Amino acid sequence: MKEMHKFYINGKWVDSIGSETIDVVNPSNESVIGSVSAGTKEDIDAAVAAAKEAFNIFSFSSKEERIILLESIISEYEKRSDELARTISEEMGAPLWLSNVAQVTSGLSHFKDTLEVLKEFKFEGTENNYLVRKEPIGVIGMITPWNWPMNQMCTKVASAIASGCTMVLKPSEITPFCGIIFAEILDAAKVPAGVFNLVNGLGPIVGAALSEHHDIDMMHFTGSTRAGVAVAIASAPTVKRVAQELGGKSANIILDDADIEKAAGAGANHCFMNTGQSCNAPTRMLVSSKNYEKAVEAAAAVANSTTVGSPEDEGVKIGPISNKVQYEKVQRLIQIGIDEGARLVAGGLGRPDGITEGYFVKPTVFADVTNDMTIAKEEIFGPVLSILKYESEDEAIEIANDTEYGLAGYVQSGDEDHAKQVARRIRAGQISINGGSRGPAAPFGGFKTSGNGREHGLAGLSECLETKAIIGN
Repeated sequence: MKEMHKFYINGKWVDSIGSETIDVVNPSNESVIGSVSAGTKEDIDAAVAAAKEAFNIFSFSSKEERIILLESIISEYEKRSDELARTISEEMGAPLWLSNVAQVTSGLSHFKDTLEVLKEFKFEGTENNYLVRKEPIGVIGMITPWNWPMNQMCTKVASAIASGCTMVLKPSEITPFCGIIFAEILDAAKVPAGVFNLVNGLGPIVGAALSEHHDIDMMHFTGSTRAGVAVAIASAPTVKRVAQELGGKSANIILDDADIEKAAGAGANHCFMNTGQSCNAPTRMLVSSKNYEKAVEAAAAVANSTTVGSPEDEGVKIGPISNKVQYEKVQRLIQIGIDEGARLVAGGLGRPDGITEGYFVKPTVFADVTNDMTIAKEEIFGPVLSILKYESEDEAIEIANDTEYGLAGYVQSGDEDHAKQVARRIRAGQISINGGSRGPAAPFGGFKTSGNGREHGLAGLSECLETKAIIGN
């Protein structure tokens, strides 16, 4: 049983002001594996005060000092990678292989990419006859999700440190222990006291206290659109900057000149990765009527051959949904898909055969889906793929854009130039062509209700900076 009833504030582990705790549940077997303190407004006040004081010094640190600091963090992070992978698997259910090759490594990549950006970045230059400076925005409040915990913590913290900002982090209450390890990593790397602070807790209390706080200069949030709206509303009275990476319902357009079976199979695999719990997952597959059944068959074959099981088991492709509330939501939406007339070709309700406990979901494929159905409109956040039919390329693009979201998109084609032409017409923040991997330094963020602002690499660093013009002779 793990217990951590302290917060990392001003370079020390300190007791929570409150007495409430939060149980942490292993989604594979529904057992309680530990508990953490539930923070209070007063805990946030203490953390923000520490960050504000530290900003007065850290904001004037040199680029060279921050480069050395990032290098130190990278070194300490690598020492704890195996422990982080095991913790992520236990807390949120990612298969151990995925925790190692994607969950943990994506976080490390953000630090390495930000380091390279920082080495080349110029914080001061001249435009016409004035001096233009890029200066750290101030104290950043960070709220990160449970589905890719290290990825999201690392990209935000790396950008903040590179820019000279200080910060207060509230990780998800579902995955708090990897956040605690992360704080230990930063402490071992000798991040100056007060630059990084961590307070665990619930969104309506700790998240709200951060968003409302008059000494927080920027909120950096990743999570659901509903929660993002709450953060924005709470932040508005203090006119702080709000950068948000929110929900998605990404379309995967398979053009007729693609290898249909290969593209459909790869699209299904991508949809199911991380048990479908990725905001940029290609959950809407769009295929022309003449190739439709071929794609449906290929996607169904992937679903039926995908091994579901405990994260530590050999050969497991996907693990459980990360928590009970999300599991019940996925089951409800699968039922809605059936009720609204979509054709269930793989998976369906309940746990996979032979599994009697844990939040496990069958990899599910629906055909004959139209874009007005709930499963085509609502972010499910589980291993559920909807396959839609189009008659023309223009119609495919129209369907892809017919959503309140705009986080990511995908295009499959035998002609890269053709794919790029289609990609330019999709209203989303990042488009992947022919399965191209999402580079950790590529700008990432959404259009429409998928958010605002950008993170990763140069875009992430720039998000944490203010522009100052100095004019005079």
